Amino acid sequence: MTGGSEMSVELFDEGEIWADEEDLLGSEEDLGVEVLSPEEAVSYIQHADSSPLYEHYRVIADKGQALLRVDKFLASRMTGSSRSRIQQALDGGYVFVNGVAVKANYRIKPQDVVTLQLRRPKHTLEIIPEDIPLEIVYEDPYLLVVNKPAGLVVHPGHGNYSGTLVNALAYYLKDDPHYDPADPRVGLVHRIDKDTSGLLVVAKRPETKTHLARQFFEKTTHRSYRALVWGRFTEPQGTIIGNIGRDERDRLQMAVYPEGSERGKHAVTHYEVLEELTYVSWVECRLETGRTHQIRAHMKHIGHPLFADVRYGGDKILWGNQFSRYKQFVQNCFALCPRQALHAKTLGFVHPETGEELLFDSKLPSDLSALLDRWRTYAAHVADE
Repeated sequence: MTGGSEMSVELFDEGEIWADEEDLLGSEEDLGVEVLSPEEAVSYIQHADSSPLYEHYRVIADKGQALLRVDKFLASRMTGSSRSRIQQALDGGYVFVNGVAVKANYRIKPQDVVTLQLRRPKHTLEIIPEDIPLEIVYEDPYLLVVNKPAGLVVHPGHGNYSGTLVNALAYYLKDDPHYDPADPRVGLVHRIDKDTSGLLVVAKRPETKTHLARQFFEKTTHRSYRALVWGRFTEPQGTIIGNIGRDERDRLQMAVYPEGSERGKHAVTHYEVLEELTYVSWVECRLETGRTHQIRAHMKHIGHPLFADVRYGGDKILWGNQFSRYKQFVQNCFALCPRQALHAKTLGFVHPETGEELLFDSKLPSDLSALLDRWRTYAAHVADE
């Protein structure tokens, strides 16, 4: 409906930072993004209709303006908006003439002052629809589930104003009258990092996002990740509990603080070892909470950084021998998968409209699958020696 937008209010997933990816050169604060807790996000969505109005567009009819329906008048002036969205604004009571809300059949007269007023401030970051391929796992009139590839930034921000998942969604849903990429009440409900692959759910309607946001807040969703981490575990499964907050020495990282500490926020990660491959382990991680970089920070905290995770030290040889042959093998693995070895594999939730329990599973991307096969071959070779 309008060109302007800033970061949407979103819930977060594996930290996969909720306000925006940490990998965009800075933190939420650096990006000027409004960061809310899950409780605040739910409240924001639910009470959006009672928030104040902000002017987004203003036009004054010419002195010689002939009588013309306001919807046709705006369609001729607001060339960047579709007729359906203009009609939506009129139906919602967001179009005013001389300070009074009007409907579509109002006829514009000379020198009428027409304004569009929405329940969010006007922002400067424009979300431009871009024809970027999307892997849609599921879609209906209320929501869609997308399998995001590694390397795709989720939301426009500092240094990444185009080529993001949100730009792709704006194009894909450009003909959906219910979806406005500039409206924080629709869109992504949770996030994953730029270099993490996997499943995300997108709400097409405000009431859908409200329902899904509450499920994330109340921890009734089902989410599991697969990760290749350094080292072998002493126990086949376990739970990591520790507050996660900004690292005071490096604000691009998250640190783990004692449970109950004033620093950071309560975070719980459950893990299970699926395979031990000599010097690395293939694990499943299940989130009880969704904090920034939760899996990455928690795994580093217990001495098992994610393989190839540059930010948390996993891009160095942390386990193994000093033989040049082994070192070259690991370097080849880094080249094969030059990003943190983390994939959001499953996602489950209750459909906000039908009440049906939905569970989605995604295949491992080719880089992670190839990396895992490489380590399996290596482990088998070592076992035979």
